[in-house]
Amino acid sequence: MARLPILEFPDPRLRTKAKRIATVDQRIRALAADMLETMYDAPGIGLAAIQVGEPIRLIVIDISDDHSTPQVFINPTLSDLSGDQEASEGCLSIPGFYEPVVRADGVRVHALNLEGSEFELHAEGLLAQ
Repeated sequence: MARLPILEFPDPRLRTKAKRIATVDQRIRALAADMLETMYDAPGIGLAAIQVGEPIRLIVIDISDDHSTPQVFINPTLSDLSGDQEASEGCLSIPGFYEPVVRADGVRVHALNLEGSEFELHAEGLLAQ
């Protein structure tokens, strides 16, 4: 695994529309592992592939305190948004900047896992954020 450089605002690559991943292969699995290492080192709780210069629909998240629950979402879509929560959010691409943001308190996430299989989960609270 390798730590990747995180793009910082105003890098124009951060505004690139991410493309769907057609095939979940070893390159995608290795990128996800590198992204997790990068996110933990930063430190953060979420990182999108576009933030490391890869314009694809891949997100890694781990909201645990001890890095014990890494989650990978490939081609994620959200549905069934419910409720509101407001929290101060930061972004690894804008170091040191935090702002109150209102987001859904619950969402249904549809995505592929690292084996390329579809899955769905209902996220609440911080994971929904």
